Amino acid sequence: MPQLKGIKILLVDDEPNILRFLEIGLQNEGFEVLTAQDGLSAITLVKQFQPHIVILDVMMPGMDGFEICRMLKKTENLAVIMLTAKEEVEDRVKGLNLGADDYMVKPFSFDELLARIHARIRNHFPNMWGEVVAGPFRIDDRRKEISYEDKVLELSPTEYELLKFMAINNGLVLSKAMILDKVWGYDFNGEENIVEVYIRSLREKLNDREHRLIRTLRGSGYRIDVQ
Repeated sequence: MPQLKGIKILLVDDEPNILRFLEIGLQNEGFEVLTAQDGLSAITLVKQFQPHIVILDVMMPGMDGFEICRMLKKTENLAVIMLTAKEEVEDRVKGLNLGADDYMVKPFSFDELLARIHARIRNHFPNMWGEVVAGPFRIDDRRKEISYEDKVLELSPTEYELLKFMAINNGLVLSKAMILDKVWGYDFNGEENIVEVYIRSLREKLNDREHRLIRTLRGSGYRIDVQ
């Protein structure tokens, strides 16, 4: 996953262990993070901290997550991801109707939470997504340029979209079907081996002759490995 600089996240949960786990994980991803254990503290911190995203537990003593979400969405320009141990459809519908932008049921994968955070940033704050750093890659979506080790790569539009998708999902295995869907579109009717053709071209431009940067996982897909 890429590191996005300047993104502020407020975590709101009455369980200290969950708060600490998420706080450490998100700080390691490059986010600025503050935490709150109740609704009133959360409302106060939003005014002071001005977060871009609030990750909000539903079940809390006093003011619950639904009420906090309703209050924040009336006055603040931010994205809300709600967390709950409940799986009832009516709870999800209630949260979304109050303005929540996404909903996750505990327990959840940290990688999935990261993916949802990135989706919210792209949707709510596209200008902040304009430049993303992922290891040696610098992706400038406004210029449609990708630099590798500070050198701008000469890429076709499709090569750009493919490399951006892989770099942003650094460390994750991406199947050919997933790549075709995200880069070429769900209605693409060509052959899957088009992915192999473009991967080969990217490896040449990255001087990745030994496939150490773009790895092939037989039967699974491809993965970019960068720190």
